[in-house]
Amino acid sequence: MIELKAEQPDDRWEVEALYDLCFAPGREALSSYRLRDNVPPVPGLSQVARDELGILAGAIRFWPVHIEADDPQKLHQVTALLLGPVAVHPTHQGEGLGGSLIRDSLAQASERGWQRVMLVGDAPYYRRFGFERLSGVKMPPPTNPERVLGLHSDTGAWDGVSGRVTRWQGELVEPGTP
Repeated sequence: MIELKAEQPDDRWEVEALYDLCFAPGREALSSYRLRDNVPPVPGLSQVARDELGILAGAIRFWPVHIEADDPQKLHQVTALLLGPVAVHPTHQGEGLGGSLIRDSLAQASERGWQRVMLVGDAPYYRRFGFERLSGVKMPPPTNPERVLGLHSDTGAWDGVSGRVTRWQGELVEPGTP
């Protein structure tokens, strides 16, 4: 039995060790990590999955980001969640745990009022969760633009959004918070 729960501060180093195990050396050199520098993950949305013995089986994190409009005629800045990394321990891969982490955390993000979620990843995998290519949203180089994906929603939250993704500045105030 796997239990999903919010990542706690004490989980940090264990989650980092899982990411080190699952991803190539130098993962922190990727441009998406520059957006995470000195920015804490969104509390409550970042999750861990533990087995019945309490051993970490998977993890997912979300980070707030800004999208700065290139066109001065458009809304200057919008907020979004940057999903990632998501990882599953090799002993639990193929069990659907990554999908469970993604679906559960996306549902929570929606319940909390987040309208835009993006990631850098493989479209064939993430399409099953509703992600599509974001043609006007630019991650810092050297990110392949074909891998910049946004969660498609019926609300049209991504309609007209274009510009460069920048690191979150200031305090995090979640959507719907007075």
